[in-house]
Amino acid sequence: MKFSMTHDSAPNEPALDGAKVAIVGLGGTHSSFTDAAANGEDFDEVWAINSMMVPIKHDRVFMMDPASRFLDTNNAGKQTGAMRRCLGTHPGPIYTCELDKRVPGAVLYPLKEVVKDTGLCYFNNTVPYAIAFAVYNKVSKLSLYGVDYSYKSNLVMAEAGRACAEFWLAVAIAKGISIEVAHNSTLLDTNVPQEERLYGYHRLSDPLVVSMEDQNLTVTRKSKISAPEPLDDTPVLYGRHDNVPLLREVSSV
Repeated sequence: MKFSMTHDSAPNEPALDGAKVAIVGLGGTHSSFTDAAANGEDFDEVWAINSMMVPIKHDRVFMMDPASRFLDTNNAGKQTGAMRRCLGTHPGPIYTCELDKRVPGAVLYPLKEVVKDTGLCYFNNTVPYAIAFAVYNKVSKLSLYGVDYSYKSNLVMAEAGRACAEFWLAVAIAKGISIEVAHNSTLLDTNVPQEERLYGYHRLSDPLVVSMEDQNLTVTRKSKISAPEPLDDTPVLYGRHDNVPLLREVSSV
């Protein structure tokens, strides 16, 4: 037999209490993660969804399909080849629904513990399991990249599961976890223009908009929002001599 269900699932991990975690999925905005990491964004841990384990440095993988989907079929499409190359040698942890001796790093997802802790059981794709795991382990901040589900550039294609992911993000927010989403992502309507996010009010000549003031959400008229300071458009040429103060200033924009 290749499969076993005798191993214990992963326990709650105190080291994650208060941690800042990035979840990186396969959607187009995963590129925002590399931008953030390359420009000094600091994460205590990075969690990869499925084959995102291949291109990025990470601490955990969430693969809630059984490994046999990738190893024995082509049902996962373009992910299949990447997963086959990595699953046999990955040290783990790879959280999943069923152990497979061909995947030494596989760990059973602590489903019973998460359900008992949260009082909730709604999972229809892999990302919500990762978010629920973060809630269970009391992280302080979640940054989501490549968790998009639908795309403005392709209106005839969408992935199921966005509502479930947003449901678990609401649970996380209610638990005091700070949420950040890649700015071009459709998740939580993050890429919707500010003046169009409040349905109904968006039809007014001076729509209501949501803004942050002193770390608190406020609702006000668009006309009352101060315009951002214009960016300095002075040409910059980087060469063999570093202009350290300028580099610091530009990289912080």
